[in-house]
Amino acid sequence: MNGSPSGITYPRPLRPGDTIAVTASSAPVRPEHEGRLDFVIGWLRDRGYRVVEGECLRGEGVVSASAQDRADEFNAFVRDPSVRAVVPPWGGETAIDIVDLLDADALAADPTWVVGWSDISTLLLPLTLRSGVATLHGQNLMDTPYDLPRGTAHWLDVVARERGEKFVQQDPGVRRRGGWDDWSRLPAVTRVDLSEPASWRYDGGSLDVTGRLIGGCLDVVCHLAGSPFGDVPRFAERCPEGTIVYLENCEAPALEAARMLHGLRLAGWFDGARAVLLGRTGAKTSGDFTQDDAVEDALGQLDVPVVRDVDFGHVPPGSVLVNGALARVTMDGPRHEIRQSFV
Repeated sequence: MNGSPSGITYPRPLRPGDTIAVTASSAPVRPEHEGRLDFVIGWLRDRGYRVVEGECLRGEGVVSASAQDRADEFNAFVRDPSVRAVVPPWGGETAIDIVDLLDADALAADPTWVVGWSDISTLLLPLTLRSGVATLHGQNLMDTPYDLPRGTAHWLDVVARERGEKFVQQDPGVRRRGGWDDWSRLPAVTRVDLSEPASWRYDGGSLDVTGRLIGGCLDVVCHLAGSPFGDVPRFAERCPEGTIVYLENCEAPALEAARMLHGLRLAGWFDGARAVLLGRTGAKTSGDFTQDDAVEDALGQLDVPVVRDVDFGHVPPGSVLVNGALARVTMDGPRHEIRQSFV
């Protein structure tokens, strides 16, 4: 693998005029949400991007097509030199069924930005681990038109950066108030009510650490641990800077989350970690056992700083974290930021 001392390669910048391919590697866009899909594709085209829709995109099942068809379409887009980014409409439930069908060698041969979050992190993590190509955990296609708060980078801005450039994600100090928008009724909505005060949390005073970002949605990436597709310990061995592991819990109750985190600990995911970032979660407690209890139970014995309630994942706003990027995490009084470098 070429690129950084850790073997990370960054796809070339995405510019207006380039092609974005849209494929549902997990859940399809159901008929009641097609208006939102059409609005977002038009929004991108208005900004100068070419958008290609895959055949595995619209439908009503749990997944958009068979595992083989979804994998074939994803691989075809990655192999197409005219496609500079592959983006899903959203996540889903069972992207894991195509992990072993993805062509990581093709991605390494012609690095293309692969973007997404939630169930799509099931694909992002192994693609970076096996190809050495950076992938982007951030806003997906259906979220793309939303306005973002101060200090939160948009994925289109991040993938437009050159190798060697940096960008900063700051603590916006707010979170979303209320639930998800009804896209069937409001397909063209672009504003989010971000009026609920919130903040990143670190209990250890000040913090200033550097490492390579790697991680995803806890609910799904935990199932990759111990397999060739979730070999984070081997990735860490190739990172002289150490790693910064990021995880966010979508919906696992606290006791289940504790088991997931313990499983990753036993699989060596936190060996060599300089810090762990945990996304803000709306997942439930297990009686009196809270989500904070789950973190303390599984990670409290580690000599690794843990920053909680970071804005990425299922509680908007969603920050961009680039798998493989060199990140500097700073928690110092009111200064809360993650500086990511394409080196």
